[in-house]
Amino acid sequence: MDSKEVKILNYLKKNPYASQLEIANELNMSRPAVANIISGLIKSGKITGRAYILPENKEIICIGGANVDRKYIVKSNLQMGTSNPTTSLQSIGGVARNIAENLGRLGHSVRMLTVVGNDMEYESIEKASSPWMNLFSVEKLANYQTGTYSAILDTHGEMLFALANMDIYDQFTVEYLKKQETHLTKAQLLIIDMNCPKDVIEYVQTISIGYKIPLAIIPVSSPKMNRMPESLEGIEWLITNKDEAETYFRMTIEDESSWKKAAELFVEKGIKQVVVTGGSKGVVFAGQQIETTVAPAIHADNIVDVTGAGDAFVAGTLHAWLEGMEVKQAVQTGMVNANKTLQSPETVRTELTKIGLNNELEEYIL
Repeated sequence: MDSKEVKILNYLKKNPYASQLEIANELNMSRPAVANIISGLIKSGKITGRAYILPENKEIICIGGANVDRKYIVKSNLQMGTSNPTTSLQSIGGVARNIAENLGRLGHSVRMLTVVGNDMEYESIEKASSPWMNLFSVEKLANYQTGTYSAILDTHGEMLFALANMDIYDQFTVEYLKKQETHLTKAQLLIIDMNCPKDVIEYVQTISIGYKIPLAIIPVSSPKMNRMPESLEGIEWLITNKDEAETYFRMTIEDESSWKKAAELFVEKGIKQVVVTGGSKGVVFAGQQIETTVAPAIHADNIVDVTGAGDAFVAGTLHAWLEGMEVKQAVQTGMVNANKTLQSPETVRTELTKIGLNNELEEYIL
């Protein structure tokens, strides 16, 4: 075999689902050249069957954060300015990544787009995530650290404060996503979190509108609401919380009426379905063709950890919607997944399956 054949074979061993275009881009070869070499490898018997020859399932593409999460649970009341006894736990997180894992566990074909460091933190992310999503398109940046998120929790699992090292997401660029257009333009659904810069979000919105692919935007914090696109036309889903909605509209949500109004204002700006979550008070959902509704929260008997519940809600809702459920039932599915996640020590619960979630859904009536 010549050197190019060896390179392609070695690459396919690591990335068996890579397309010819991906191989060409990665190995700096033309796509026709790659096609010819692969044809020769098949004829010689060195490749006996290739996944990329088969029709590909339409992917859900999750774009945004993939972090290492560290949780520190204080054993008594937090005291500032001194050492506090804690227990600690490290897990894999990031809003887009958490959503991707939930959806992967629910049986969807998922591709993750993010930027990471070439470090031990990413090795941990890769090991935990690769069974549930395609990480082929993740971009490694040698001079940056993978994002980390450290939460300080009280003994009830409620967050006291958190520390986020997310500078790497400033390197999340439109140029990076342009290299992924082959995947973006064929996706079943695009999901982007607002760890991404505004120009990146607007670029994905352009892809969504141009190729008629549903887009879900997921805010990550109130300060990042200034990354919302200038125009909200054509966005399929926005799933946000009260604080983020208050920040965006510069309003106060103080009762059910103002809570509903916030959701309706997003719909008036062009978003097709909007959910504004309110923690233990439930959610409000609104849409262009549905009545604005308040859905009370499902009571959790034993809250272990709130981390990941919001991402579980997003994934459960979008999963159910893709399965053909109406918005009301989709939101109910999201609430059930969030409720079960609240009672789990894991950011993404390991027992999650499509069949299991359907069975859990039967326990509740919205």
